[in-house]
Amino acid sequence: MKTIPFSNPDITEKDIESVADVIRSGWLTHGNYSKLLEDLFCQYTGAKFATTVSNCTAGLHLSCLAAGFSNNDEVIVPAQTHVATAHAIEYTGAKPIFVDVNSVSGNLQIELIHSKISEKTKGIIPVHMAGYPCDMKGIKKICKDYNLTLIEDCAHSIGSIFNNTHVGNFGKAGCFSFYPTKQITTGEGGVVVSNDKKFIKKVQTLKAFGIDTPPNLRKKPGLYDVKELGYNYRMTDFQAALGVGQIKRYHQNLKKRKRNAKIYSSILHKNQNILFPKFINDCSYFLFQILVSENVNRDLVMLELIKKKIGVSIHYATPVPYMTYYKQKYGFRKNQYKNAEYFGMKNISLPVHSNLKQADIEYVCFNLQKILENAV
Repeated sequence: MKTIPFSNPDITEKDIESVADVIRSGWLTHGNYSKLLEDLFCQYTGAKFATTVSNCTAGLHLSCLAAGFSNNDEVIVPAQTHVATAHAIEYTGAKPIFVDVNSVSGNLQIELIHSKISEKTKGIIPVHMAGYPCDMKGIKKICKDYNLTLIEDCAHSIGSIFNNTHVGNFGKAGCFSFYPTKQITTGEGGVVVSNDKKFIKKVQTLKAFGIDTPPNLRKKPGLYDVKELGYNYRMTDFQAALGVGQIKRYHQNLKKRKRNAKIYSSILHKNQNILFPKFINDCSYFLFQILVSENVNRDLVMLELIKKKIGVSIHYATPVPYMTYYKQKYGFRKNQYKNAEYFGMKNISLPVHSNLKQADIEYVCFNLQKILENAV
């Protein structure tokens, strides 16, 4: 029986050799590969500045701190996302204000944002679900009208474009993830981009304990000052070495992902038991997400796919406000976020990575449609 893995990193022998070179050098952090990865990421996204971080959650936390979010502030986020988006706000003492999502794309419902804005609102963090870009024109206008800080959660979105601009460039910062299942991976890791020099400097200082002078700029080794309470959110240089080759090749990776998504769309678009957002060339397709119809048990479909050795996942099963921590702290109840709840019950993430062949996708679709026939 054929095996279709859910994800398959684009890592070559040359990438592995680069990692080994860094380890052999003995210079494992603050190295040349970190700077190179940052420069390459700026080139790819069009952002002026970038800084590597230990993970995307750290990047979001640092961005929230640099934005000045603190006690009694409120920040708007989608109800359907990874908990990291809300956690980053909680870490600062601010409160995440959840907004329901589009029932098909999983992205923020723009028309619901206004009703959630109060005197305490200080920012919005949209999430580009599965790489499908949010309506950044609408969100940016709201931020401008209400003087709110915009931070983009781009964990799914390397290569996603809105109106000819790479996501992450619409506000103060964009935070990207290099988790193992993502389009580019460094094991754990991430990067923050910004077009605001003062903002990125604040992020860079906070990610390294609040130290005012990085090692390469010190007049004497070990001589520095700490001017604010920072964190240890740095990426190692051997992690950066793993990412450099991948970002250099990413245009090929992205091209294959879009090709794969297009094949899924062409095969599945007539199936009455499946919904998914229309194929667009501006999506980076971290995932190919589908929603099964009302009369189909999503979990049973997934179990049958797994039996066929087809890797699948859910992004995400439980809306964040229904997670125990948030439910107990803020008293959220079922049916407050109906679309997010429905999305969580019905979505399936199908493999779309660059190592898939057309025959693999046809195999997934054939089995999926057969399972759906029997499930109705």
